[in-house]
Amino acid sequence: QVQWVEAGGGLVQAGGSLTLSCTASGTIVSGNALAWYRQPPGKQREFVARIDREGRANYADSVLDRFTIFRDNAKKVVFLQMSSLKPEDTAVYFCNVPAPANWNRPLVSWGQGTQVTVSS
Repeated sequence: QVQWVEAGGGLVQAGGSLTLSCTASGTIVSGNALAWYRQPPGKQREFVARIDREGRANYADSVLDRFTIFRDNAKKVVFLQMSSLKPEDTAVYFCNVPAPANWNRPLVSWGQGTQVTVSS
């Protein structure tokens, strides 16, 4: 069982910024593509961004040009830098290993996530 540790969430005003971090035990962070997901209140969990082992990133249309995913393989941490935040970004944010053929499908169990709340 993977022990994810997501951190960095909080309450921020619309237009503000936050940077989330995610670590896990073992080599899962440094050895795999990783993705951030989020679950807005009352909605299903959705894909946000993905980064491969070489640092190439992909984003959901809703966060393109506002969020940046990056990683530090030596420290085994993946980050999600969020700017120009909107109330609709309010969600619990999670990280996981995305399935290669379907990034919406995670390969391992979920962690507790970190809550991001954007006030208008």
